[in-house]
Amino acid sequence: MGFVIQNLGPNDRLAVIAFSSTARRLFPLRRMSETGRQQALQAVNSLVANGGTNIAEGLRKGAKVMEDRREKNPVSSIILLSDGQDTYTITQNRPNYEMLLPLSVRPNESSTFKIPVHAFGFGGDHDASSMHSISEASGGTFSFIETEGIIQDAFAQCIGGLLSVVVKDLRLGIECVGPTVYIGSLKAGSYHNRVMPDRRTGSIDVGDLYADEERDFLVSVNVPVEETSILKVSCVYTDPVTKEFVKLEGEEVRIERNNDVAKISIEVDRQQNRIRAAEAMVTARALAENGDLAGAVSALESFRKVLSETASARSGDRLCASLEAEVKEMEERMASRHVYEASGRAYILSGLSSHSWQRATARGDSTDGSSLVQAYQTPSMVEMVTRSQASLLGSPSGQRLLRPMWSSFGSQPKPR
Repeated sequence: MGFVIQNLGPNDRLAVIAFSSTARRLFPLRRMSETGRQQALQAVNSLVANGGTNIAEGLRKGAKVMEDRREKNPVSSIILLSDGQDTYTITQNRPNYEMLLPLSVRPNESSTFKIPVHAFGFGGDHDASSMHSISEASGGTFSFIETEGIIQDAFAQCIGGLLSVVVKDLRLGIECVGPTVYIGSLKAGSYHNRVMPDRRTGSIDVGDLYADEERDFLVSVNVPVEETSILKVSCVYTDPVTKEFVKLEGEEVRIERNNDVAKISIEVDRQQNRIRAAEAMVTARALAENGDLAGAVSALESFRKVLSETASARSGDRLCASLEAEVKEMEERMASRHVYEASGRAYILSGLSSHSWQRATARGDSTDGSSLVQAYQTPSMVEMVTRSQASLLGSPSGQRLLRPMWSSFGSQPKPR
């Protein structure tokens, strides 16, 4: 957490909430000037372990900080770190994880995500299901931190993205051009999407984008033989710096027909593999939760077999190679019920979060060197992780690992 504070600027504001059986505002919302950073560091260094884990109360306090702001930064988020299971709000028989998320943070029907909660589950005893559900419902990501040594790198990756937001509230629009063209389906992962009843128009709520981020969505369309004009794509978003509303129109998508044999698009094929991987993870997790670890492993093995036979995998595509390695790792973390409970569930959910949002998450015990965690890393994320690792190697103070795993963090950074 000290690294996060040191890398915030005077236009960024930070508040720190500590929670155990109850929650308290450890540090009020304050600009990260030189004085503000020093005061924040002193507050965080005063953290001590205290019994209990009341995630819901911590989030309520964090949401209250957001609600009480007189001035609102263009980019706001909550970072949640916990190493325990909420024993105050969740009942074990029929857990309702949405109860942990305050109403003011949840999206409603008329808006995109309000304040994303980026959740970090630490160690083998955290409740990965609740942390993933919190992040998923709010539009944030879930990261699994297996060892204490990568906490700083995981946070660095996250804030590297948050400090580089260049697009707010992006909505993508899709419109059929030819009179007999219809939308079959939209594959958008966790992004809210809709196809109108006439199947002629559709939309995807993308929300915020970091600098250099890309999003890939698969649109299936019914194209009669005689049609060449297919789709028009447009988008609207808010510029977080100027606060201006921007609308962009894409070029019309057309098919130029000839007598050549159609070739498989490697780009489409690799995106299909990403979607299949996420679907296999969902299936495997459901089977594992019902006690069928063998069935879960079989589902992942079946996906790997299909993956190996695809055109993109055979072409040496990097994403496909990383999916193969990642799914194999998931199988190994289902070796027994004990292994699955300790790390398998969290590993699968952090992977699912990453592929569903197409955004980098920390997974297991590494944030570098492995293509499976670098799949969606942006240059800003890489730069911040590199800075984190340099600080850990370069100075004793950088190696000091704080213990804020009982804390919730709310920040409102302004994009740079």
